Amino acid sequence: MKDLVMASAASIVSTLSCQRLSGKVALVTGGASGIGESIARLFHQHGAKVCIVDLQDNLGQNVCNSLGDNIIYLHGDVTSEDDILRAVDLTVDKFGRLDIMVNNAGLSGPPCPDIRDLDLSIFERVFDVNVKGTFIGMKHAARAMIPQNKGSIISICSVAGSIGGLGPHAYTGSKHAVLGLTKSVAAELGKHGIRVNCVSPYGVATGLALAHLPEEERTEDAWVGFRSFVARNANLQGVELTTDDVANAVLFLASEEARYISGANLLVDGGFTCSNHSLRVFR
Repeated sequence: MKDLVMASAASIVSTLSCQRLSGKVALVTGGASGIGESIARLFHQHGAKVCIVDLQDNLGQNVCNSLGDNIIYLHGDVTSEDDILRAVDLTVDKFGRLDIMVNNAGLSGPPCPDIRDLDLSIFERVFDVNVKGTFIGMKHAARAMIPQNKGSIISICSVAGSIGGLGPHAYTGSKHAVLGLTKSVAAELGKHGIRVNCVSPYGVATGLALAHLPEEERTEDAWVGFRSFVARNANLQGVELTTDDVANAVLFLASEEARYISGANLLVDGGFTCSNHSLRVFR
């Protein structure tokens, strides 16, 4: 009997140890699909109460319906300060606090190999979502977290935020800006016990990857072509980067396991940004 009780207790401890965000409250922008959806699902799995903010109402509601309790969806545009203010306030009103803010919503913009042909309105739109949207999220997360003297703000950056030539100019510039904002806001909010970090993935097969194509051109062949291109140019071979891999990195930074990590850029790129195979020394 004693052995049974001890085994049961060990099982409970093991289960609790898997709940890395138990009791935490998180807000995830762009959480209705892609990387954001994987983050929202993983956070919920690990015991967090989650608010998803997105413009894709059907997808957002579907995520909530599939997960049940302790997750809510709110229609919101990250470029609207009123929308994000409302989202943060709703999260705090509903769940009592805000512990984790994930600035995930983003745009890549269409390819444009010649700067002379780049439409300024496209450049401005990408910066509005990727940079302004991230800044607004940081601002209002800080508003909720400073009175608590604790919190974690995580933004989704990109390998394009570390080196050039990996994407359109607007996307690359915006991700460099997200990395800069991360370092600057971490410098300010450290005195309040708030950690600020970002995660930079290599190419992931999400809707964002082919968003520049008309819907009828997002065929299976197009996805196969994208995956093949990414795999061919990757440093780490034999492993395909998925949204779950990125979500796991975000989970780590959100958890107490990363309690002394701030101002960091966690590269989830299989060594891509620290390698240059153009001379094919190792290939």
